[in-house]
Amino acid sequence: MSPAAADLPADARLIDSPAAARRLFVALCISTLGNCGMYILSVVMPAIQADFGIDRGNASLPYTLTMIGFGLGGVVCGRWADRYGISRVTWIGAAGIAAGFSLAALTRDITVFTLASGLLIGFLGVGSCFVPLMADTAQWWNRRRGIAVAVCASGNYLAGTIWPPVVQFGVEQIGWRHTYLAIGIGTAILMSLLALAMRQRPPALALPATAAGQPNFEDASARPFGLSVGQAQLALFVAGVGCCVAMAMPQVHIVSYCTDLGYGAAPGAAMMSLMLGFGIVSRLASGWISDRIGGLRTLIAGSALQGIALLLFLPFDSLASLYVISALFGLFQGGIVPSYAIIIREYFPAKEAGARTGTVILGTLIGMALGGWMSGKIFDLTGSYQAAFINGIAWNVLNFVIAFWLLRRAGPRSRAN
Repeated sequence: MSPAAADLPADARLIDSPAAARRLFVALCISTLGNCGMYILSVVMPAIQADFGIDRGNASLPYTLTMIGFGLGGVVCGRWADRYGISRVTWIGAAGIAAGFSLAALTRDITVFTLASGLLIGFLGVGSCFVPLMADTAQWWNRRRGIAVAVCASGNYLAGTIWPPVVQFGVEQIGWRHTYLAIGIGTAILMSLLALAMRQRPPALALPATAAGQPNFEDASARPFGLSVGQAQLALFVAGVGCCVAMAMPQVHIVSYCTDLGYGAAPGAAMMSLMLGFGIVSRLASGWISDRIGGLRTLIAGSALQGIALLLFLPFDSLASLYVISALFGLFQGGIVPSYAIIIREYFPAKEAGARTGTVILGTLIGMALGGWMSGKIFDLTGSYQAAFINGIAWNVLNFVIAFWLLRRAGPRSRAN
């Protein structure tokens, strides 16, 4: 240990340490397991529609409620984690996943299925495995906080890469109900065991703000972007809704889209996996980039590229082109959501970062929920997904305009960190 490190408090030496790296790996594993609830419904949607005898719009509602539950759960579970620790919240999430998947698998009532998806899987299960883990990770890192948060957030997309083909295989071999039971129980057990390694409280909580690498915002953050704090928060919230209404169109409906085009569900599941696999690359690259150009510029770049990818879905619908566009879409949009956490960290008081990040992430998840439902409803009304893609592009333009406007208002003022 260097003399400089030896002079630091014990808690400070844990920041940016091998212990922080090990904890980050465990958080990534928990996130990959717990976020399964975001992506399974997209794969089983055709089977759900046939089993319950409902239309595409109603078959999309469980996903919509799951995403709303995820967003609200992120805020509530984040506060629970601040008070009781991340390990206890993870155990609560594991219980929610076990109960939610089991109830959904056993019911014959679509209303019960939808409530189980939203309240148990979404609110408790997925809600405990994204915002709370990102907030916890940010308190274990200073020098590489951006890339560390990006790694943690990548668990969300890693789940989207791993789970769709696994679920599709299960649906084909044992049916969606038995697949739900197996995933719910198995995932809950693994999450509960991993939570044992997360019992230590973050070291930043025991340190003064300056020792924890937190900037002094007493003056600089009074008017982020030249706006009141509430106005700035609202602008980011609406931007989050816009980007994720657009993002939901391919992510939620790619399996159904491929089925309607006559390619079958399996290629659609593979495209979804490819999309989210490239999203991991994008998420990590964006974390590295945001450490250099800032979260707001990273958001603008991601928004512009996501819009380009959505435009490509309109003229091209061959199987090969859909594989390529799905990969591009994942590569372009993966860093958008983590950018909001960096923006909050740069322009708002550090002591408010958890609550404000949770609020903006809630906006993104409302966008995912709204976009998933809107795309299904537009399909029911028009008989195709072309209008749904155009709707997504329009919402993406809204996101880009807000982000660019905030950048112009921010001017040359140095970011907080």
